[in-house]
Amino acid sequence: MSGEGKSLADRLAHEGVGGNGKSLADRLAKAERPDRIAETRARIQNRLVEVLGPTLYDDDQSEPELRELVVKRLREILEEEDVPFSAQEKGQIIRQIGDSIVGFGPLEPFIRDPDVTEIMVNSAETIYVERAGKLYWTGAKFHDDRQLRWTIDKIVTKVGRRIDEASPYVDARLPDGSRVNAIIPPLAVDGPALTIRKFAADPYETGDLVAFGTISDDVAGFLEACVRGRTNVLVSGGTGAGKTTTLNVLSSFIPHDERIITIEDAAELKLQQPHVVRLEYRPPNIEGRGEVTIRDLVRNALRMRPDRIVVGEVRGGEALDMLQAMNTGHDGSISTIHANSPRDSLSRLETVSMMAGMELTVRALREQIASAIDLIIHQARLKDGSRRITHITEVVGMEGDVITIQDIFLFDFRAGTDQEGRFVGGLRPTGLRPKFLEKLEDKGIRLGAAMFMPAGAAR
Repeated sequence: MSGEGKSLADRLAHEGVGGNGKSLADRLAKAERPDRIAETRARIQNRLVEVLGPTLYDDDQSEPELRELVVKRLREILEEEDVPFSAQEKGQIIRQIGDSIVGFGPLEPFIRDPDVTEIMVNSAETIYVERAGKLYWTGAKFHDDRQLRWTIDKIVTKVGRRIDEASPYVDARLPDGSRVNAIIPPLAVDGPALTIRKFAADPYETGDLVAFGTISDDVAGFLEACVRGRTNVLVSGGTGAGKTTTLNVLSSFIPHDERIITIEDAAELKLQQPHVVRLEYRPPNIEGRGEVTIRDLVRNALRMRPDRIVVGEVRGGEALDMLQAMNTGHDGSISTIHANSPRDSLSRLETVSMMAGMELTVRALREQIASAIDLIIHQARLKDGSRRITHITEVVGMEGDVITIQDIFLFDFRAGTDQEGRFVGGLRPTGLRPKFLEKLEDKGIRLGAAMFMPAGAAR
């Protein structure tokens, strides 16, 4: 057959279909070119791995040194193979292989992009990112499941975790503190899936939250007074609501002369104080032994002479140990919990405390919660993509068997949205003054009554 061995584009051009046929052939030739680049990239990457071998896994080499070596060898291999590509296409091949070997492959541009807050890999061929609270399909993809799995392995092994058939999902973190969750078959039906929640290189400060509209200046001053006055604070909200960011900002209000112990599942907090000890959960080893739970760490922290205990998130029996710590002299502690409202956060705190296995009556447990928690800060991600604090609620005490709460500040949803669908409201005082103001005044912290007056009220 005369066309055998030729590309489809070559055969169409050779057969002389006319002007339209030639245009089609040109388009097909352009479509085939990325495939040839991908084939060349895969072949050269395999050759690079053969050439460098164990050097790629040498822990003594820094990432910049390894990247420089990879790029140098890639240029040499491209010259040896004399591939028929332009300088721009060769540069593209070098960059993509470099990102795959040293970085995280097609994810590398999104990891470097400061506007991307979350990366979601549904499969090797489907990658989404979050920008300004909205999801966008990227069009980027891995070569295959094997490259995606290799990227996942690279992430988790760097922090001493593992992922395999015995442990098919894992929580880990990147060196910059970004949170990573990976899950593989057989649990992930369509192939490995990866989620990376990024954190800013420079931790957000109070001014940033005010600029974002998360809080107002008055509320920021109120929260700083609460933290300095050693109230016990619980930050609640759904997944991705911004609880950890708010926790970081709250912890920045802790005086620099206090000893702080942080306890996290995956270390994410970036405290600026000089006297900080960071503790992190340790998963079980391959034999199922050696696990150190958050509850173990909370118990151990009590023996480390802490002034403050900051627990990244309570989700199990450690909640009861934290409540007891707050009730026995370790006031000023801060933690987060997943919940849909301030009232729900108390119910969930009650539920997870029961997981400690202690035989407490419901009333006794609620009394512990009412005595321990002073303030609940509830945060939500709104439909316009923004993350806002919607409730600042005081835990007042007990009435019968019910924990009583009162809202000090509420988000004003009645203000509506602008032309672009963004909420224009903010936190507004309800007119109620916190009962713990006397406690703050005993510590020399005074807040003016005007802060708690609703708009339009006589001052």
